[in-house]
Amino acid sequence: MSWAQAIILALLQGVSELFPISSLGHTVVVTSLLGWGQLEGSEAFLPFVVLLHVGTAAALLTFFWRDWVRIVRALVVTAIVGRVDADPNGRLAWLVVAGTIPAGLIGLFLEQPLRSLFAAPAVAAVFLIVNGGVLLAGERLRRRAAVASGSPAIAMGGSIEVARPGQILVGGGAADSEGARRPLASMSLVEAVLVGLAQALALIPGISRSGVTMVAGLLVGMSHEDSATFAFLLATPIIGAAGLLEIPQLFSSAGASLPMALVGGVAAGVAAYLSVRFLMGYFETGRLDPFGVYCLLAGLGSLVLIVK
Repeated sequence: MSWAQAIILALLQGVSELFPISSLGHTVVVTSLLGWGQLEGSEAFLPFVVLLHVGTAAALLTFFWRDWVRIVRALVVTAIVGRVDADPNGRLAWLVVAGTIPAGLIGLFLEQPLRSLFAAPAVAAVFLIVNGGVLLAGERLRRRAAVASGSPAIAMGGSIEVARPGQILVGGGAADSEGARRPLASMSLVEAVLVGLAQALALIPGISRSGVTMVAGLLVGMSHEDSATFAFLLATPIIGAAGLLEIPQLFSSAGASLPMALVGGVAAGVAAYLSVRFLMGYFETGRLDPFGVYCLLAGLGSLVLIVK
């Protein structure tokens, strides 16, 4: 692996892991189109990917550190006292746990089989198209539900005020002229599990973790920004664990590639931080439609080039 390849893959991971466009799908397709397919079989590739994931998780922790302080504190307090309402963020903390554990267990047992089954470049391109369809369908269903509930402003694409990072709402939420919003912490445990389980679809190259998790959040009534916040909170331990579990491989096989892996991890982390910062601002008013259209076009274009 050259330094140019390492930087390109690191930036690709940092951006596409958090944008709803599938980092795994892009990695499989891009390496194939650039003729870099041999990289996955090299000794340096696994430790390199490990640090890319660690860098991405570190970026999420850095951006949402205030939220994580509140969540961890709430988990400790509520566990000691034995009541969820013992801390203002207690309910949210356990919703994050409920959404993280099932998806984590599925990933632990099915990650390698699914990646081996679907990792062909043409298949990844097809699932990029599927991912685009899921994003567009999720937005369509959301607007249809808004019309049915009598919120025409939302149906027309209007946004609703949501909490900023570090200011997660745990009470009744707020309302503006466009209608009432459902606060993140109002989800039930079952809904949190279902939203979290959507992450498991990201084990298939081409399906975006943040994308399908956001769609699930929208379908249970959350705003775009709250859906994005919950998606990124759920993704942090999953992505971090995926990297940390392979840390022993980093030191046993990296050898001379360790400096390259470290630089790649830093580059991925910086790209991920800038990405999440942009996305949290974008989803104050933006929707998933542009990313859905992009995935459709990127998947179709890649498929044509791959099978040509």
